[in-house]
Amino acid sequence: MSKNQQEAFVNDEEILRKYDKESDYRKLTGLTAKVISALAISFTLFQLYTAVFGVLDAMIQRSIHVSFGFALIFLLYPARKKWSRYKIHPIDILFAIVGAAVPLYIVTFYKELVLRAGTVTTTDYIIGLIGILIVLEAARRIVGWPMVTVASLFLVYALFGRYVPGQLAHRGVDLESLVYHLFFTTEGIFGIPIGVSSTFIFLFILFGAFLEKTGMGQFFIDLANAIAGWASGGPAKVAVLSSGLMGTVSGSSVANVVGTGSFTIPMMKKLGYKGEFAGAVEATASTGGQLMPPIMGAAAFLMAEFTQIPYVKIIASAAIPALLYYFGVWTGVHLEAKKLGLKGMTREELPKIKEIILDRGHLFLPLALIVYLLVTGYTPMRAALFAILSSVLVSMVKRNTRIGFMDIVKGLEQGARGALGVLAATACAGIIIGVVTKTGLGLKLGTSLVDLAGGRLILTLFFTMVTSIILGMGVPTTANYVITSTIAAPALLLLDVPVLAAHMFAFYFGIIADVTPPVALAAFAGSGIAKSNPLKTAFNASKLAIAAYLVPYIFVFSPALLLVDVTIVEVIRIIITSVIGIVAVGSAVQGFLVTYESWFERILFFGSGVLLIQPNFYTDIIGLSLIIFGYIMQKRKYAKTIKLQEI
Repeated sequence: MSKNQQEAFVNDEEILRKYDKESDYRKLTGLTAKVISALAISFTLFQLYTAVFGVLDAMIQRSIHVSFGFALIFLLYPARKKWSRYKIHPIDILFAIVGAAVPLYIVTFYKELVLRAGTVTTTDYIIGLIGILIVLEAARRIVGWPMVTVASLFLVYALFGRYVPGQLAHRGVDLESLVYHLFFTTEGIFGIPIGVSSTFIFLFILFGAFLEKTGMGQFFIDLANAIAGWASGGPAKVAVLSSGLMGTVSGSSVANVVGTGSFTIPMMKKLGYKGEFAGAVEATASTGGQLMPPIMGAAAFLMAEFTQIPYVKIIASAAIPALLYYFGVWTGVHLEAKKLGLKGMTREELPKIKEIILDRGHLFLPLALIVYLLVTGYTPMRAALFAILSSVLVSMVKRNTRIGFMDIVKGLEQGARGALGVLAATACAGIIIGVVTKTGLGLKLGTSLVDLAGGRLILTLFFTMVTSIILGMGVPTTANYVITSTIAAPALLLLDVPVLAAHMFAFYFGIIADVTPPVALAAFAGSGIAKSNPLKTAFNASKLAIAAYLVPYIFVFSPALLLVDVTIVEVIRIIITSVIGIVAVGSAVQGFLVTYESWFERILFFGSGVLLIQPNFYTDIIGLSLIIFGYIMQKRKYAKTIKLQEI
C-alpha cells in the first residue's frame, strides 16, 4: 500500500468513526484483544447453536443474547471519548460485568419469575432498574444520543403522563410497575425487536460478514464499473449501482458511503462533478440500500413481526418502490451529467463483464440461494443458515476468493461485532414500545396527527412524513423503523391506509432522514470523503433523493405498487406513470431535461409529475399531457440553440 493509499485509508476510517458510532470502537492488541475475540466468537457460536438445534424460550434466548452483547459493547466502546482506544478503562470493565450479569438474572431465576408473574420483589426492582439504565448507557455508546433522548422522553412521559395537557394525558404509571413491564415481560426491552435481533438479524449480519470475506464488495464495484462506467457521468452511475448492490447485504448507510465512496467519489470528481454533488450521489445511493430487499437494513424482519405479514411478502412488496428510488437517483445523475456535458470512461479503462463473471460470478450464488430458499417457504433463520454455509463453500471454487480457516474465525468475530449496534438499538427501542403498550400513546399520537390534519389523508401523510424524518435523524435503521412505526404509522392506520403501506411510508421517511438536512449523516460522511461543504452536499442529496419523497405517497394512494390486492395490468400502469412522474420531477429539480429549463418549465414539470402520484385516470391524463407539452417546448428550445450555434 502506497503512502497516499495509507493516508486515504486513515482518512476514511476517521470519517466512519465521526459519523457512524458503531465504527468508533477500541483498537485492542495482545491478550485483551484475544479475550474480546473469544467472547465475540462464543456469542456467534451460541447464535449458530440455537439456529441449528432450536431457539430457547423467548426470555432466555433474548437475555443471553443481550448479556453477550452488553459485555462486548462496554469493553469495545469507551464511556468517554477522551479515554484510551488501546486499553480498557476499569470503569468499562465494571460496566461490562454488570451489563452481562443483569440479563442473566432472568436466566438464573427464570422459573421463580414465571411462578410469581406480576409480583415484584425488592431484588427484582433493583435489578430491573439497573437493567433499564444499562440499556440506555449501551445505546448511548454505540447508537448515540438521539435514540437515548427519545427513549428517555418516553420514560418521563410514562411516569408523569398525568400532568400532560390534552388528549395525550394518561393516569400515570408508578416506577415499580414500569420497571416490571419493561424488564421482566416480552412487552418491553425483551420484546419483539430484541427477539428478532436474537434470531433472524444476527444470522443475516453474520452472512454479510462472510460475504465480505469473499471479496463481494470489490466484486460489486467492478461489476458496476463494467455495466455503467462508460455511460454519461459513468462513475456516478457506478456509485448508484454498486451502492444498491451493497445495500442488499449492508446494514448501515454511513458504512456503505465510506466503503464504496472511497472509490467512487474521487472518480466522480476526476470526471468533473463538483465535490458537493459527488458526495451527494454516494450518500443517496448508499441510503437507498436500507430500502433494498432482501434485508432492508434488518427492518424487513421487524416489519414482518409487527405487521404479521410474511417476510417473503414484505420483501416482494418493497422491491418495486426500491427500484423506483434508484431509478430516481439514476435520473438525477444522468441529467446532471448531460447538463455538464460529462462523459464516461473509455471501454479500455473498464473491466470486462464477461471476465468479471467468469472470475467471481460464483460469489452471487449464496445471494441467489437465500432468495430461492425464502421464496420456497424456508424460514429466514434456516435460509440464512444455509446461505452462511454456502458462502464458505462457494468461496472455495477459486483461489482468489477462497476463505481460509482464519478468515472463518475472523468472520465469526466480525458477525458478533456487526450485531452490537442493532442489539443496543433494538433493546432501547423496546423501552419505547413498552411505554406505548403501557400507556396507549401510539393511538393517542395517531389521533392527534389526524385531528391536526382535519381528517384529510394528504395532510395526515404530510404530517406523518415530517414526524418520521425528525424521529429518524441520527438513528440506525432498525431502531428507526421501530420508532417511526410505533409513533407515526398509527395515524395512517386510523384513516384505513393498508397496514403494509402505512408501515412502509413511515419507514421510508425515517430512512431518508440520512440525507435530509440538517442532520444528514450519510451526506456528511460523503462530504468528508469529497472534502466538500456538508450542508451543500446534504441539499444536493435531498434533490437526488426526490423519488424517495414521492414514492411513499404513490404506494399509499396506489397500494398496488406494493403488490397489495393487485392485477398485472394495474401494476404496469402504476409503474409507467410513476417512472414518468419521477423523470418529470427529477428534471424540475435539476433544471434540465433536453436543455436548461426556465422557471416556468420547472414548475410545469414538477406539477405534472406530482399529478401522476394520484391513481386517477383524469389526473394521469392531465399530468401526461403537460409533460408532453413541456417536452415539446424543450425540444424546440434545444433546436433553436443548435441553430444559433451553427450560425
